[in-house]
Amino acid sequence: MANDYKDTLNLPQTTFPMRANLAQREPQTLARWQDIGLYRRLREARKTRDKFILHDGPPYANGDIHIGHAVNKILKDIVVKSKLLDGFDAPYVPGWDCHGLPIEHRVEKELGKPADETGAARFRKRCREYADAQMQRQRRDFIRLGVLGDWQRPYLSMDFQCEADILRTLGALMQKGYLRRGEKPVYWCLECGSALAEAEVEYRDKTSRAVDVLFAVADGEDLRRRLGGAAGEARGVAIWTTTPWTLPANHAVALHPDLDYVLLDGDGGGLVVAESLAEMCAARYGLQAPTAAARRFKGAVLEGLKLRHPLTARDVPVVSGEHVTLEAGTGAVHIAPAHGLDDHLLGLRYQLPSDTPVGGDGKFSAAADSLAGKHIRKADGDIVAALARRGTLLHAEDHRHSYPHCWRHKTPVISRATPQWFIVMDHQDLLQRTLTACAGVRWAPAWGRARMEGMLQSRPDWCVSRQRHWGVPIALFVGKKDGKPHPRTSELIEQVARRVEKAGVEAWFELDARTLLGDEARDYDKVTDTLDVWFDSGVTHACVLDRRDELECPADLYLEGSDQHRGWFQSSLITSLAYRGGAPYRGVLTHGFVVDAAGQKMSKSKGNVVAPQQVIERFGADVLRLWVAATDFSGEMAISDEILKRITDAYRRIRNTARFLLANLHGFEPAHHGLPAARLLALDRWAVAAAARLQRDIENDYREYAFHRIVHRIHNFCSTEMGGFYLDIIKDRLYTTAADGVPRRSAQTAMHHIALALVRWIAPILSFTAEEIHRALPGERRESVLLCEWHTELFDLDDRDALSMDEWRRIIEIRGAVAGVLEELRRDDKIGSSLDAEVEIFCDGDDRRVLEELREELRFVLITSKAAVRPLAASPADAAGISAALKLRVINSTGMKCRRCWHRRGEVGDGRDLCDRCVSNVEGGGEVRRYA
Repeated sequence: MANDYKDTLNLPQTTFPMRANLAQREPQTLARWQDIGLYRRLREARKTRDKFILHDGPPYANGDIHIGHAVNKILKDIVVKSKLLDGFDAPYVPGWDCHGLPIEHRVEKELGKPADETGAARFRKRCREYADAQMQRQRRDFIRLGVLGDWQRPYLSMDFQCEADILRTLGALMQKGYLRRGEKPVYWCLECGSALAEAEVEYRDKTSRAVDVLFAVADGEDLRRRLGGAAGEARGVAIWTTTPWTLPANHAVALHPDLDYVLLDGDGGGLVVAESLAEMCAARYGLQAPTAAARRFKGAVLEGLKLRHPLTARDVPVVSGEHVTLEAGTGAVHIAPAHGLDDHLLGLRYQLPSDTPVGGDGKFSAAADSLAGKHIRKADGDIVAALARRGTLLHAEDHRHSYPHCWRHKTPVISRATPQWFIVMDHQDLLQRTLTACAGVRWAPAWGRARMEGMLQSRPDWCVSRQRHWGVPIALFVGKKDGKPHPRTSELIEQVARRVEKAGVEAWFELDARTLLGDEARDYDKVTDTLDVWFDSGVTHACVLDRRDELECPADLYLEGSDQHRGWFQSSLITSLAYRGGAPYRGVLTHGFVVDAAGQKMSKSKGNVVAPQQVIERFGADVLRLWVAATDFSGEMAISDEILKRITDAYRRIRNTARFLLANLHGFEPAHHGLPAARLLALDRWAVAAAARLQRDIENDYREYAFHRIVHRIHNFCSTEMGGFYLDIIKDRLYTTAADGVPRRSAQTAMHHIALALVRWIAPILSFTAEEIHRALPGERRESVLLCEWHTELFDLDDRDALSMDEWRRIIEIRGAVAGVLEELRRDDKIGSSLDAEVEIFCDGDDRRVLEELREELRFVLITSKAAVRPLAASPADAAGISAALKLRVINSTGMKCRRCWHRRGEVGDGRDLCDRCVSNVEGGGEVRRYA
């Protein structure tokens, strides 16, 4: 007789294919989303709902998107879509930071550096064109990933309105007293030719020429007086530095006031060094280490002592510096106020000169005498030679250490004092307020708070000025004599901002000062510096959140890579506290960087780069999305062909489960064929209850951003509860019971509930696949799965159910043990399929009670032709011992196989090829099933 189910196997390929060529099919879904105006529909459908805003602020990158960009955008998309399921309005406005050095460098390769303002205007125009072209390319790639957002209206920091609002925010901070001009050491990149902020510096290992240098005592009698006449023939103070090029700018030597110092005896007199470093110093200088009887004295004793500069004729003082450490060197630090923040602060305290003989190009000026015109990277050898000639070189060697580098050029930076503009962190207690605000933010992962606080605790004033061409200008007029901003600065900035709204930043660069200042123009200089791009992105709370009706501040979430604790997250927090008095976000989510399977950073030279475009072309975007979700993003995220293969296998398991559900819902009309929960068979009620329990966990995981747990739960549900248990058992009912009978309709009703739930569980992650499943589901449905919320018709078991969830769990465990024995017998050719077997289970207590509750339907659960439960004491000697409390005997069934259901039954034979059950299902009213 015909098998009801066989017809459903031929589900049309256009509905939900067995083999999905995702790379070809996904663009069809994208086109459909565009046709129905999905993002607009979402906004219309949810405009009265609570808002959950996700804000974008990626640092601009050149060229095609790389795997890190894909991770970032997919994570944002998963968050947005999971919030839609919760019923939230989740507007996502993607954006690009378009100014800054990366684009300048690309345009410089094409046009060279601009030589005059005419060339600069052409240069900026080309930068804008280049940024727009790259944005268009990246937008196409992000849309292809299935990322849902307002792609037709992204925010661009180079939009005229945005540029004007960046200027307005700057003006507001200046009016509040946070923006000041000062000459203090800042990180300076010689390749950029510009100051850098802390966020633009990374630490890498570097080999430097380390020198020990003698600062001879200028007045030996003064030293003897300070030490109570016990100094002997003191020679001087020994310092150690890994930057010999800073010695020409030296104006003091710092000792820690509370540390113990001693004299190292040597030819020509003793050397002052820290006691705890004396032994290492003696070894470097070829001297004897001081004995226990050596005179000890605190660093504070020598404060004010005059020393001879090792390269010039000037004298410099000993000063007290609490920043002096004992990690390396001599315990004495040479102080060049122009080349270090700690040095600068000491210089202010002791009123030391802060001259710098090093220009912005890295070359010494005429003030450096014989070094004039020499580049600092080539000057160490000359300086070491000069020290040796003057008898002040104690030791020289190469030293490997961590050193600040420009994160764009990967080259060492220098610290150099130049006039710059700063956000002052101690004004109105800004730094402390920023630290306090961290406690009110939800950090994911939780360690993000400690990371941010650690970076903030010691952060200096923020240098926001850059000496570049492509960026938002610091549109100020400063007095030629006093360098102070014009008294009408707030009014002038607003006038400039209005011009920028119409013509972009070019309006400032082309502006004649007389247009705004009249005759006053002769007394003021027009500032030509541009703003740090982290200021651009950092004030998007004012320029984007405040400007868009669908957004609000604070945003519910900022999401970026973990490097943004020192970048966008930090600059946003600082500017928002200064501008509006509160944090710009309620939550911050960070992800790690992508590495290969061995944990190595990806690089073209290593050949381990995985391009997202290639992954999409080969596997489809959903597989890439599944990898992102399945990976714990709180740490490094490993990817390789082998990892993608495992992810593809997991994808197939989920997809095939959905396909089985859809195939067996063929012809099922929920409104007509669906059964109420009370009429479902016990196993079907369990399946729906299992889905309900899982959905609660999944909802919570989405809210906790634990996407990897979601993937694990769904995969386990599909492979274990569904594929390994429920779906395996109900095949018999689906294939053999009456088409419109309760047993089959009960299973279909449960499967329909599970499918409705499953498609929503996977929608934020496997968006394309979920959309296909959604369109193939029977019954009325929304135009897109992304317009749906959680399936609310799942239910739990209650007191009316004969078996509890825990009892069903025990049944699953026993079934698994029985299946293991049957599989072993099958491998040994002792039985064919499991339906060729009859089993007897010997047990007592709860196991026996639960299994006996299933009665005749135990055989359907075990998928055997016959099954019985016996007392443990009745177990024969040949019974297999599954455990001490559970034994099993398997025999080959002697019954004949029913041609329809394949069960071996005693009534089949003697010209009869159907069992009694199949006869009832085919010719009668259909069998009655209660449990399985």
